[in-house]
Amino acid sequence: MKKVLVVLVVMLVGFAAFVATRPAHFKISRALTMHAPAPVIFSQLDDFHRWAAWSPWDKIDPTMKRSYGGPDRGTGATYSWVGNDKVGAGTMTVTDERPSSRVVVDLDFDRPMKAHNVATFALLPHGEGNTLVTWSMEGDNGFAAKAFSVVVDMDKLVGADFERGLDALRSLSEAEAKKAAEPKP
Repeated sequence: MKKVLVVLVVMLVGFAAFVATRPAHFKISRALTMHAPAPVIFSQLDDFHRWAAWSPWDKIDPTMKRSYGGPDRGTGATYSWVGNDKVGAGTMTVTDERPSSRVVVDLDFDRPMKAHNVATFALLPHGEGNTLVTWSMEGDNGFAAKAFSVVVDMDKLVGADFERGLDALRSLSEAEAKKAAEPKP
């Protein structure tokens, strides 16, 4: 029995040492080209009231509670949510923006675990009438998050959500751009 206990302790210490050597900083990023001008896409990003139409997490928990603060859009606008176990709870704040080219959002998660990350949406012209949109999130993991990332590929997990969100944003922005380009009667 002592040998089994010693082996378990050695394994736990070894795992803890391995987790401690993992890098704390992470960055997850996905990009998609959209056939829409940057101002159309930007208007979806700097206004949290419009996020429900394309955010992948709003689809996961359509009954989550949302609240907004600060200005209606742009720097200082806030969005807080409380949802099921899959979407958790937290607050987002637009901290920086450059019209039609960039929106930076501070993400403060309260659950499922406390974390502070920064999301950036970068919009770059990409051929005639197209915009390359890159959605990235970065931050620093504590010990528990590093241990979790040993078991779960966070880039793949969160990246898949980013891909779904970018695809929905593309559909919405392209439809809006097409409608705006139609001749007015």
